[in-house]
Amino acid sequence: MWLRTACKLEFTLDAPTPFILMLRARSGAQQWVAREVYTLVPSVPVVEFTDMYGNLCQRLVAPAGEFAIETSADVLTAEAIDVAPGAPFDAVQLLPDAVLAFLLPSRYCESEQFATMAGEIVAGVAPGYDQVAAICDWIRREVRFDPGTLYGHMTATEVNLRREGVCRDLAHLGIALCRSLCIPARMVVGYLHELAPMDLHAWFEAWVGGRWYTFDPTQAIARGGRVTLGFGRDAADVAIFNQFGPALPPHRMQVTVQLLEDPV
Repeated sequence: MWLRTACKLEFTLDAPTPFILMLRARSGAQQWVAREVYTLVPSVPVVEFTDMYGNLCQRLVAPAGEFAIETSADVLTAEAIDVAPGAPFDAVQLLPDAVLAFLLPSRYCESEQFATMAGEIVAGVAPGYDQVAAICDWIRREVRFDPGTLYGHMTATEVNLRREGVCRDLAHLGIALCRSLCIPARMVVGYLHELAPMDLHAWFEAWVGGRWYTFDPTQAIARGGRVTLGFGRDAADVAIFNQFGPALPPHRMQVTVQLLEDPV
C-alpha cells in the first residue's frame, strides 16, 4: 500500500537553539520512500548523519523566534505485518552482533526487574514468537492504553505500577519483559495508517526465528500500514526531535497519514 505521511512542528524559540531531528523515513526491506519533501521556515543549514542504529538524523541550529519544520513522504509499505506463530527462540550465542545490544537493560526498560513476572506471564508457552505474543496479550488485558495520559516519560517499572500509559509506555513494558527472557527487543517510532487519534506512534519489534517481527500492545488486531522513522533501545533513542537549552515544546504539531491509490 502507498501512504502519504506528513508531520508539521511549529516552535516559538527564545534564543538560537540546537536541534537533532529524526523525521526522515529510510528506504529498506520493509518500506520504500518514493517522494519526500522536507521544509524549514526560515531555512537554515542542516547536516544529516546516520546514528548507531541506522536512523537518518538531521542536525541544525534554529533561530530565535518562529520556527517550523514540515515533512511529507510517499512511502510503499506492507498492508499487513508478518506473523509467525511457532517461530523459535534464538539462543543468545547465535544472535548477530548487531542484535546483542537489544538484550540489555536500558534507560526506560529495566529488564533485570522483570524476570519473575515475565516467567509467570509466559508459563507453558513455547519459547520464541509465542512468548512475545503472550506478553502483548497480557499488556492489552492488564494495562490501559490511554493516548491522553500525562505522566511524562515513564520507565517500564512505572508503567507496570500505574497500569496505564501511551503507546510509548506500553512498548517499554513489552520490551523489558521480552529482554528479561533473553529475547532481543527494540523500540520503533513512526506512522500508523488509521491510528485514532492520529499522532506519531510507537510499537516494538522482537527478534525470534532469525529476524525482527512487529508487535503492538495498543492494537487488538495485527495491523500493517506502518512507516518507520527510527528504532533504538527505548524512547531515549527515537525522539523525533531533541533540543538543547531551554525546553520549549512545539506550540503546534500536526500529523497526517493518507492512503494513496497510486504513487505520485
